[in-house]
Amino acid sequence: MIILGIDPGTASTGYGVVEKIKNQKSKKLTLKCLDYGVIKTSPNSSPGERLRLINNELSKIIKRCRPHSMAVENIYFFKNWKTVIPVSQAEGVILLTAAKNRIPVYKFTPLQAKLVITGNGRAEKEDVQRNLKKILKLKEIPKPDDAADALAIAITCLVKIS
Repeated sequence: MIILGIDPGTASTGYGVVEKIKNQKSKKLTLKCLDYGVIKTSPNSSPGERLRLINNELSKIIKRCRPHSMAVENIYFFKNWKTVIPVSQAEGVILLTAAKNRIPVYKFTPLQAKLVITGNGRAEKEDVQRNLKKILKLKEIPKPDDAADALAIAITCLVKIS
């Protein structure tokens, strides 16, 4: 099963693709990181152009990785109210892109992801990133933060829906 995790944003949308593999002989489950990164948009572009870029780049990722499901970080709380509307618009484009590709979407909060990845819902970002490196057997801590958050959301989905 392949999950595409998304951390929505207008300036930077993080993505992470994780596959759950079941060893037929040992019946052991392993998680494999297939890809991660960010979709960056220019602050000089119009809001519509930024959303179009998110749609186009996300469509390319879906075509390349062929996820079974998408997990999106739930935007339930904001310290900066000026970012709520643009991030909500980015999330709308992300949900539309998933629907156009007939990919089911699940939403998880950062607290849920931290709990799954570290066992502590109040864990610091650095703790989450260190645990992601171990869980996915990565050579380096996944960066930037938006990409690491997307990987955590993807793993949370694999744990919660499996």
